[in-house]
Amino acid sequence: MTHSRQPGEGCAHHPAGIPGIPGDLRQAWADVVATARRTATEGLVVGTSGNVSARVGDVVLVTPSGVPYDRLGPADTVGVDLRTGRQVLGDLPPTSELPMHLAVYRATGATALVHTHAVHATAVSTLVTELPPVHYMTAALGGPVRVAPYALYGSDDLAAHVLEALRDRTGCLLRNHGTLTYGTTLEQAYDRTAQLEWMCRVWLTASSVPGRTPTLLGPGELSEAAAKLRGYGRPG
Repeated sequence: MTHSRQPGEGCAHHPAGIPGIPGDLRQAWADVVATARRTATEGLVVGTSGNVSARVGDVVLVTPSGVPYDRLGPADTVGVDLRTGRQVLGDLPPTSELPMHLAVYRATGATALVHTHAVHATAVSTLVTELPPVHYMTAALGGPVRVAPYALYGSDDLAAHVLEALRDRTGCLLRNHGTLTYGTTLEQAYDRTAQLEWMCRVWLTASSVPGRTPTLLGPGELSEAAAKLRGYGRPG
């Protein structure tokens, strides 16, 4: 009889169950799971939708396909090789959006990525080709947020569209799909996702007022905000 391991159970063949796995990978996986759970808790995803990943050297740790985040534990680590995409850690299959994650890591300096199906952002993705700059936090994502054209989830076409939408940006919308943001930490990537969803909500709310059109920020105002944001939270 073949034993089918459930998420959270140990497995002799599972690298994460071996004490010798590097501590940085163990910590990164814990952070990936915590961030994925946060996307569900804060309403940015429903069920097992969306996905989260983090890069540690040439290993990309990524949430698995079709497993509720609250069922994941240390023994469920999923890791793939950045260059080849070959799975090097774990028994559970990686998210179906793996091509998109790998494409972003290969093309940018990202070390963390968050993909959600946030309600307001997804709604905006069906209405415009670029989120109008209704707030100065637009500058925190590199400028007005583009909408990547629709392509089947998990496809190479979608990955290519996302890379184009991310040009000089750290976040984008995916038409009829959701959001994608990246950063140097999972906390930063998540904060960018939350800001993007909030800005989409603001624009939808303002643009829904009959007979009124939201005022937008111009390039000069966004550049000024970007310069100030670069020093935000730093002494002096």
